[in-house]
Amino acid sequence: MLPVVAEHLGMEASNKEGWLTGLSGMILEHQKDNHVELGVCFPATGELAEFGGALQVSTASDLKGKDVSGRKEQEGMLYAFGFYEDVKRAEVYEDKTERRLEEIMECFRPDLIHCFGTEYPHTLAAVKAFGRKDRTLIGIQGLCSIYAGHFRADLPDQVWKRITFRDRIKKDDLRRQHEKYVQRGVFEIEALQRTGHVTGRTKWDRKYTGEWNPAAVYHFMNETLRSNFYEGCWKEESCRKYSVFLSQGDYPIKGLHYMLKAMPEILREYPETEIYVAGNSIIKSATEKGINGLKGRLKLESYGKYILQLMRETGALKKVHFLGKLNADQMKKQYLRSHVFVCPSSIENSPNSVGEAMLLGVPVVSADVGGVADLLEDGVEGLLYPAGDVRKLAEAVKVMFAGGEQVGTWREAARLHAKKTHDPQRNYERLVEIYTEIMMCHLRD
Repeated sequence: MLPVVAEHLGMEASNKEGWLTGLSGMILEHQKDNHVELGVCFPATGELAEFGGALQVSTASDLKGKDVSGRKEQEGMLYAFGFYEDVKRAEVYEDKTERRLEEIMECFRPDLIHCFGTEYPHTLAAVKAFGRKDRTLIGIQGLCSIYAGHFRADLPDQVWKRITFRDRIKKDDLRRQHEKYVQRGVFEIEALQRTGHVTGRTKWDRKYTGEWNPAAVYHFMNETLRSNFYEGCWKEESCRKYSVFLSQGDYPIKGLHYMLKAMPEILREYPETEIYVAGNSIIKSATEKGINGLKGRLKLESYGKYILQLMRETGALKKVHFLGKLNADQMKKQYLRSHVFVCPSSIENSPNSVGEAMLLGVPVVSADVGGVADLLEDGVEGLLYPAGDVRKLAEAVKVMFAGGEQVGTWREAARLHAKKTHDPQRNYERLVEIYTEIMMCHLRD
C-alpha cells in the first residue's frame, strides 16, 4: 500500500515501489486541474482485504524530486481499497482476488485502470474484473516469462539439482522456484493479451509485449525515482575506497555468485576490496545459528549454501557484508559511501537501482542484459559487460577503482542522462498524456 494509506491505517509503510508515492502525489497536487479522481488498490490479507475508504491526504510532502519549501500544503482526495492476495504465493491465481476486485470496480467505477507490473496474479484478476480492454493500461516492470529463462543464471548442476534439508521441509528448492516463475509468466502473458494499452521504457520490453499482443498500443514512459535520490552527489574522497555495492543478492537472477567469482581477480590488484549487499541475506539463517554449526547448515537453501561456498573459495568470507533491508535514506547513504555500484544480474529490464546510482553520480558497472543499455550507454556513462563474464566484470570494477578523468566524465554524463530519464514533472505529464489518449480514443469510438 502507499505510505499515505499505511499512515492513515497506523501501519508500517513499505519501502518498495517508492516512486508510486511521487506519481500519486503529483496527480493529487494537480487534481483540480486534471479532473482525475484517483483510486489505489493494494494486496492484503485478513480484514485489510476488505478495506475501502476516501482519504484526505497532504500532497506537497509526497512530491518526488521537487522543491516544496514555501509551498502551501494542499489536500487531495485519495480512494483506497484493499483486496485479498497472498503475495508469498504469487504463482497461485485465486478467484476471490478477482471477486474482490469486481466489487471495487463496481464501487469506484473507474474510467480506466492502470496496473503497475505483471509479476503478480492480481494484474490478471484486475484486467478480468474490469473487462474493458480498450481502457486497460498495464505498465511493464520486469517480465516473469522471460526472467524464468534466466533464473538458473549459470548455476552448476550440483547446485541447481540439490535439495537441502531446508528446501525439502519448505518444498522450495531452486527448480520449484523456477517453476513458480514459469507459472507467473503464464498469468502475465494472459493479462497482457487482455489489455489494449501498455507502458514501457526499453526496446526489450517493447519487443516481448509486442510479440504477445501485437494489437496493444505501446506508450513510452520513463519512471520517477524516490525523492531523496534527486539531491546529493557522490564524491570520491567521501566514499569507502574499494567497496562494491549490490542492491540485492538473495536469489540467482541478481547475480551475487558472479560478483564472488570475480573477486579473486579483483583482490589480486585491490586486496582491500569488500562487497556490501542490501536486501535479504541469503545466508542469514546460517549466520544466526553459526556458519560452521549443524543448525546453521540445516537452515541453508541450495543457493545460500553455494554463496557460502564461494565466499570461502574466493577468500571473501570476511569481505562480504549483508546489510538487510534498507529504507530510501539508508540506501542513498550506502550508494554515496560505495566506490562502485555493480548490477551483476542475469536479467533485468531497466533496474531502478542503476538509475538511482546514476542520478547520484556513483560509478556504475552493469551486466548488459534486458533493457539496461537503454538506461546507461557503455563507455560513455559507465561500463557494461557481457552477462556472466566474470573476467570482464572484474576488469570493469578495477577500471572504476583506478578512477581518473575518464571515470569522472562517465559519472557526469550518467547524472545528466538520469536527470532526463527520471524527471518527475516530465514523467507525470507523460502519464497524463497517456491517460488522455486512452480516453479520447474511447470517446471517438
